Amino acid sequence: MFTGIVEELGTVIAAGARLRVGCSTVLEDLSEGASIAVNGVCLTAVGIDKNSFAADLAPETLRRSNLGDLREGSRVNLERPVTPATRLSGHIVQGHVDATGELVSIDALGDQNYWLKVRVPRALHKYLVEKGSIAIDGISLTIASLDSDAVSVTIIPHTFSHTSLGTSRAGARLNIEVDVLAKHIEKLLGENFPR
Repeated sequence: MFTGIVEELGTVIAAGARLRVGCSTVLEDLSEGASIAVNGVCLTAVGIDKNSFAADLAPETLRRSNLGDLREGSRVNLERPVTPATRLSGHIVQGHVDATGELVSIDALGDQNYWLKVRVPRALHKYLVEKGSIAIDGISLTIASLDSDAVSVTIIPHTFSHTSLGTSRAGARLNIEVDVLAKHIEKLLGENFPR
């Protein structure tokens, strides 16, 4: 489990079915077989050395996320899993990406704040509520606005400069994970109450 608070911006050294990411902070206590979130996707760290780690990407991961779009030099958001003593600063993020969305725009609001608009698949809209949580490329964000096919969030200066959003452009695919609690509530209500 993760919180959606990005710890480090890593750099892709090798892309493909075996991804290798250059980094430093997340390596401090990373061990072989441990989970690590890369752009919000929970992966298993292998081949750890002093400057990088690798992770194998299953066909499902490549299909459902934007990790197959990565190239050498791409910047990626990295987060280690929470521990029992970790503050839950963001929200509960599993690292199980629901789908990808398309970056529509990222517009300056002034004072180094930005308005990010992402087109998300229609099937996910029922899990999205204004002022609710969403993970976009593994970043815990608060939904500021919803329209018929898109979700918008405000990006503060720290998030813009310390995550991959600062290098994202219109048309990019971004990983979307909706709030898992909304999905569980839907299932429980669907099984116990007539519609």
